Amino acid sequence: MTSTTTTSQKLLSPEEIAVRAGEQLTFLHLPDAGVFAARAVRLRQLAEGHAMRDFLLFAAELADAQHRALKAGVAVPLPTAEQVEAAASAGLPLLPAETWPRAAVWRESLRSMLQDLTAHLPEGPARSTVRQLADASDEHLETQAGRLLTGVMFGLDMAAAPLLAAGLQLHWVRLAQQTAAAHTGGQLAPFGRIDDPTVCPCCASRPVASVERLGADGARYLACGLCATQWHYVRIKCSHCQSTKGISLQNLVAADAAAAETQPAVQAECCSECGHYLKLMHPARDNGIEPVADDLATLTLDLLVSEEGQQRHGVNLLLLFGEPEDAPPPPGRGH
Repeated sequence: MTSTTTTSQKLLSPEEIAVRAGEQLTFLHLPDAGVFAARAVRLRQLAEGHAMRDFLLFAAELADAQHRALKAGVAVPLPTAEQVEAAASAGLPLLPAETWPRAAVWRESLRSMLQDLTAHLPEGPARSTVRQLADASDEHLETQAGRLLTGVMFGLDMAAAPLLAAGLQLHWVRLAQQTAAAHTGGQLAPFGRIDDPTVCPCCASRPVASVERLGADGARYLACGLCATQWHYVRIKCSHCQSTKGISLQNLVAADAAAAETQPAVQAECCSECGHYLKLMHPARDNGIEPVADDLATLTLDLLVSEEGQQRHGVNLLLLFGEPEDAPPPPGRGH
């Protein structure tokens, strides 16, 4: 249990921190085959005694369905060597979520995943929403996906948004994995550093959180909420405006004395220069941390930091905030 207050922690300046030589660090960590399985395990762990228990358990079932779909080994259309070279030359992400053509396979995989998910859910509103989306027309799925990926809340079906997001996550994880495998050994690596270090170098999405990776001497990586790629980003630096000034950490204050002596595993890194924050996660303090799952489970931290005037920089596609205005029921296929 936590109280509804925060504490501030002042940090050393970047100049006072010995930054490891960049070339000695692995810049990019692509999602592995167990990315969704690990998320499901963590969600169930976090759900115990949590105020959002039902939603976290539903998200765990959704992650399990994503894992089973990923194991199916469905192939997706991949970028050509010319496209790899063009993106690298321009310093741009290769697979930008807003503009990369979505092949029909993403819709087929989404429907298959939803049908699988239905078998693991009890009768109720969630199962009805899953069935309804599975029967939606191609046009509806594409319209909703476009809104979701561009951050347009108007007209977005908020109830179905986590399901759509799961299908898009599945598709972009496949794209990242299969592109890396197909172009390994070529003249240019398909993914690398880009001109804008605040967005994913694979799909140009904003991070869901940042993580101090184990085995990397505490180096900080930003974690993509879409394709699950993690990329190195210097510590004590705003992930929104890139300022190194006015950075502080905000914590939830534990309600009991024993817990208060323990360093929090999830904090909010706040920037007074631009007024944005991103969660910082410490696996060394809790080895089970998974960025998407732990972000969902620390919604209270978002609410409290927001009350202090900070705006969220990170995006969790499974839990969006906005007005679900004028979102009609999805038309069925053939309508």
